[in-house]
Amino acid sequence: MEAIAWFGEHFIGMFQAGADTFWGYITGIVPLVIVLMTAMNSVVAFIGEQRVENAMRKASGNVFVRYLVMPVLAALILCNPMAYTWGRFLDEKYKPAFYDSCVSFMHAVTGLFPHANGGELFVWLGIANGVQKAGYSIGSLAVWYFVVGLIVIFIRGLLCERFTLWQLGKQQKNA
Repeated sequence: MEAIAWFGEHFIGMFQAGADTFWGYITGIVPLVIVLMTAMNSVVAFIGEQRVENAMRKASGNVFVRYLVMPVLAALILCNPMAYTWGRFLDEKYKPAFYDSCVSFMHAVTGLFPHANGGELFVWLGIANGVQKAGYSIGSLAVWYFVVGLIVIFIRGLLCERFTLWQLGKQQKNA
């Protein structure tokens, strides 16, 4: 009987933990994203949507801007998950690669700018704790994490762009 009671308690406990996590999203990240979206849309409306889109499209013609500058600025200014919305300013063919670059940078940004991706902070703190126990500086770890992240997001952006263009070319041939 005790085993059945234990199972019942822990079984419902699993759902309670899921409900607590869900409630955390409802009271935490959802309002934050709504406020960030409102603020970003207000700035765009104030400047003028056409002006912003033209400026971003012109700037994004450069691969370094598209896969380095834009993802970094989006991560630092808008944080995760709002940063991905900057992809709306790109041509459709570049959106998958921008997203890939942006989402890949959300890990590397945490050491220097923890506000950008609070959800990844526990991973960073675990790694930093181990590095610190080994006698190394977490400051240099954070800088190297960031620099390697920049290199990785640029390479991923280029590769994803090539793959996307290749797939689009295949689709047009088959159409």
